[in-house]
Amino acid sequence: MKNVLVTGANKGIGFEVAKQLAELGYFVFLGCRDLKKGLEAVDSLKELDILNVEALKIDVADLGSVRQAASELTSKIEVLDILINNAGTAGPQPQNISQCDISIVKELFDTNVFGALQTTQAMMPLLKKSSQPVIVNVSSEVGSLTMQTSEGRNPNWDLYHVYGSTKTALNAFTIALANEFKNTKFRINSATPGYTATDLNGFAGFKTAAQGAKPIVKLATFDADGPTGKFFREEGEVPW
Repeated sequence: MKNVLVTGANKGIGFEVAKQLAELGYFVFLGCRDLKKGLEAVDSLKELDILNVEALKIDVADLGSVRQAASELTSKIEVLDILINNAGTAGPQPQNISQCDISIVKELFDTNVFGALQTTQAMMPLLKKSSQPVIVNVSSEVGSLTMQTSEGRNPNWDLYHVYGSTKTALNAFTIALANEFKNTKFRINSATPGYTATDLNGFAGFKTAAQGAKPIVKLATFDADGPTGKFFREEGEVPW
């Protein structure tokens, strides 16, 4: 049974990704900042007879917590096959880049970018032991520079200047990591769930969390011939 770590997995898209992967037969660690909420999420899955799940305490913005989580995982498993960097925060809106308090900018980058980076670095020794390691960074269309500069750009994206910038940076991290492991067994991609109803947007999205999870799960379960260094949504590839 292959092992998966999904960060930010006690609710929303992360929970649905964990649920869908567990239903496919993977053993899934639900990474959660609040262990109590993680245990509650695991209990809710076990009530559905999904038993191949376990909670793992990890605050991706806290390097000490990330290292502790990696140490705990190493004591439990020999190999990590899939890492899904899902944990993220949207921050308060609007986020006009010329006026947004720098503390909010730092908070969003700490979680959405540096959190994904230090989690990946900490889990890399376990990932390298996999016969087919996969990393999926959960991004957003607002992180696409091409879409941000297109004529059909959604004006509502102006509410998310900082959030969008963090997702652009996360996409750059995806490209850099994929280039570093080019021509290896690694498959490293970004995925956007689309406009999904979660607490990040006050549940205003038109997709359910289960629908938003689908492109992430698809990327996570590609075979060895799957793409790497790409950006996808449910409808297909997204321009950087």
